[in-house]
Amino acid sequence: MSHPHPELSAPPSLPEGALRVIALGGLGEVGRNMTVFEYDGRLLIVDCGVLFPEENHPGVDLILPDFDAIRHRLDDVEALVLTHGHEDHIGATPYLLRERGDIPLIGSELTLALLDGKLREHRLRHTVHHKVSEGDTMSLGPFELEFIAVNHSIPDALAVAIRTPAGLVLHTGDFKMDQLPLDGRITDLRAFARLGEEGVDLFLTDSTNAETPGFTPTEKAITPVIDQVFRESQQRIIVACFASHVHRVQQVLDAAVAHNRKVAYVGRSMVRNMGIARDLGYLRVPAGTLVEAKELAKIAPERQVLLSTGSQGEPMSALSRIAQRNHDFVHIEEGDTVLLASSLIPGNENAVFRVINGLSRWGARVVHKGNAMVHVSGHASAGELLYCYNIVRPRNVLPVHGEIRHMLANAALARQTGVENVVVAEDGVVVDLVDGKASITGKVDCGYVFVDGASVGDITESSLKDRRILGEEGFISVILVIDSQTGQVVGGPEIQARGFAGGESTFDEIRQPIIDAVAVKVAEGVTDEYQLQQVVRRVVGRWVSRAHRRRPMIIPVVIEA
Repeated sequence: MSHPHPELSAPPSLPEGALRVIALGGLGEVGRNMTVFEYDGRLLIVDCGVLFPEENHPGVDLILPDFDAIRHRLDDVEALVLTHGHEDHIGATPYLLRERGDIPLIGSELTLALLDGKLREHRLRHTVHHKVSEGDTMSLGPFELEFIAVNHSIPDALAVAIRTPAGLVLHTGDFKMDQLPLDGRITDLRAFARLGEEGVDLFLTDSTNAETPGFTPTEKAITPVIDQVFRESQQRIIVACFASHVHRVQQVLDAAVAHNRKVAYVGRSMVRNMGIARDLGYLRVPAGTLVEAKELAKIAPERQVLLSTGSQGEPMSALSRIAQRNHDFVHIEEGDTVLLASSLIPGNENAVFRVINGLSRWGARVVHKGNAMVHVSGHASAGELLYCYNIVRPRNVLPVHGEIRHMLANAALARQTGVENVVVAEDGVVVDLVDGKASITGKVDCGYVFVDGASVGDITESSLKDRRILGEEGFISVILVIDSQTGQVVGGPEIQARGFAGGESTFDEIRQPIIDAVAVKVAEGVTDEYQLQQVVRRVVGRWVSRAHRRRPMIIPVVIEA
């Protein structure tokens, strides 16, 4: 089994007749999925998603794939194939289209509709759409595509088979094998088996749930739990879930009808996405069930249901504002029930628990995955992956979509079924399929691209480190005025700080050592302002580390008078 190596060099030129695969995101992380296929000088991209920031990314709104590896070759891109409509698969598409606006987009009806709403938000007009369904085929340059139905936690998800002269690739996208799906659309295992008979040279498989034994429970298993929550609740019910989880919203709507409650959407993305799903027929909303959120004040609490965003504890989401009691018109009352109908994305645990505690403090009963079966995963567990490997019988396997532990677990499953060549790669690692064998041949630069407000790519790891220091350790500014002729200190040091207990007297003991250290350097003939600032930084840094056990950001300013 091959493993990525940090010392890999740039890949050689692609041999004639070979297929190259480079993931620019989604390998070694849950999100930011983007994979580039290259054959005969032409490129095909599968997915272009975002990663949501964690607590160690202060001020960051989104994290994008790094387009640098293909930026100079965007004219070679035949199309962007979108496997389904989740943000971690479509969310970065507007940023790619800013660089080349006529890249053809290929996806299912719901996927493209959700993307269109996003493009309008970005004020982008994009007309090159190819709507596809399961069973459809199409040719793009050297790539022959076939689309296959798969289950996921959003309707209309597709796997894609990519035929090239170098071999047949099958990319599952995100998938599971729910045998009793709410919409009746099952993962097409017959198509997987047919492709297996044809001979799959490279199988890219969803790794997210590879560590979980057995089979992922069916969505229908949640229906009785939701019904019980509605039956036991005496007052208002607030349900938080992903704004794209159409099936979960359908279950809540059905329960509301059964228990004679009215439903309102709270949160911009929830309103937008469910409107799209309803218009396209993916969501059935019984007449008279849906009301505007602001109309709830006229309805008795025991007849209210709010469907909200914010199941991951996002600070600006509707649920977080409700938990902090600063939402415009939704205020938690004693006896309300809040149902968190989603999983915990790794890294979001603290934010979610903070919301749960906030809701509980105001008297709400919070039902979540930790105390009830209110969510099932959208990803195949180990039993389903084994099943797929035995059906497809691929010659080579490249686990995708997951942290490194998930991909290694997926690789182990493939090997158990007899797959001899399993390649575990990470973002930027180049995998070439040559003469039917996949192997790692190099690496391209591939880092995080941070979106901060309107700024894309301007935030670096260094500036994030500065932000973390400011937030965790505080900062100290020291201003000194020195005589331009003598070099003696004639003003200050004036010291200001944030993040330290105590008043100005806290820094009295360090003022004279600063003056003395600067005087020594001046006596040695040092007059350069930058060098004197470094002297101040070192003196203050040593003192604050010893006296306060802190490592703040220190900003020294030396002014000549």
